[in-house]
Amino acid sequence: MKVAVAGTGYVGLVAGVCFAEKGHNVVCVDIDKNKIAKMKKGLSPIYEKDLEELMQKNYKEGRIDYTTNYKNAYKDADFIFIGVGTPERKDGSANLDYVYEVAKQISQTVQKDCIVVIKSTVPIGTNDDVEKYIRKNLVNKVKIDVVSNPEFLAQGTAVRDTLQASRIVIGTENKYAEKKMLKLYENFDSPKVLTNRRSAEMIKYASNDFLALKVSYMNDIANLCEVVGANIEDVSKGMSYDERIGDKFLKAGCGYGGSCFPKDTKALHFLAEQDGYELKTVKAAIEVNKIQKLILLNKARKQFKTFKDMNVAVLGLTFKPGTDDLREAPSLENIPILLDEGAKIKAYDPIGVENYKKIYPTEINYVSSPQEALKNADICFIFTEWDEIKKVKPEEYKKLMKKPIVYDGRNIYSLKEMKEIEYHSIGRK
Repeated sequence: MKVAVAGTGYVGLVAGVCFAEKGHNVVCVDIDKNKIAKMKKGLSPIYEKDLEELMQKNYKEGRIDYTTNYKNAYKDADFIFIGVGTPERKDGSANLDYVYEVAKQISQTVQKDCIVVIKSTVPIGTNDDVEKYIRKNLVNKVKIDVVSNPEFLAQGTAVRDTLQASRIVIGTENKYAEKKMLKLYENFDSPKVLTNRRSAEMIKYASNDFLALKVSYMNDIANLCEVVGANIEDVSKGMSYDERIGDKFLKAGCGYGGSCFPKDTKALHFLAEQDGYELKTVKAAIEVNKIQKLILLNKARKQFKTFKDMNVAVLGLTFKPGTDDLREAPSLENIPILLDEGAKIKAYDPIGVENYKKIYPTEINYVSSPQEALKNADICFIFTEWDEIKKVKPEEYKKLMKKPIVYDGRNIYSLKEMKEIEYHSIGRK
């Protein structure tokens, strides 16, 4: 089948490459000519495990191409996937401008019956509205059905999460569209959840927000553990044996980030408020996470009233390991405060430095190893649990820092191995 994909970020590009890998003919559309030229050379614009290899393989075998010419891409496609961003607005709502821009292009260019599939995370009811918009503005006399098909990928494992999906959710309003979608996905060996569009949209939000709730709950419990003298790692281990709870997303830390949890919790909370309902649990998760991102800095403030002229080592810039994505990363909350107070920062991240330089090109001394960041540092903050950082031995902190004072936001060391170092972590004493 011929598949066109609008957007070449984590959602669109990964979907397009995986459809090509499953044997479909795919063209990915983006407005950025430089990005398109890069992808034609087999270079991924995002850091994602296994993605470049599959891009190169399927491009060479003629199953995928990249273009800025949406007219040619959309006119005779069997399926057009919308995988563009839905960033957060200032009020917490989802910005659907990019979705409707693609919808406008589709209405003006399609020349045959096709299925329009919204893979972007959108508020409940958006698929209905987009279908009405496209049908109202169609230039040619064709049949268009809009389907909700949300993604459930995690950055760092996006390719695996797509090819070996935990479930494929298909939200349709008629059997014709459902049958077409099942044919598209027939080579994907994953459970298929067939429902209506609004339920499919809600499944995406409810799933992401539940995981955000779980993380925030554990962070809240971790903070209480410090107060009452319990150990969050023992607590989470004890909880994990309960099959009703499971062992995922029980790790305490300095807050969640990324492209999904922060904006999706706010978007669903905003949507509920618009309809006169308050999602108290989701609201609590948002509030807990906001506080948690600054927990290391607030701990350090009890010892240091100001960071002026202090040599600060920052280990980890991205919101999690395995990605170069900085969106909502804890480092972005803490580093501006440190810089504003006059701290001298040396930062290490194996992947995220180039993106960070776009924000702070000269204010930070970026180094090529954790050890270089630690050299002569007065204090160290760990924001991301990269393997390269986990491999730093406790004795290296003692050897390299002026005085080993470590604030670990990811609990990467045991208390026992750091007993000779002034070591502060989350939920442990």
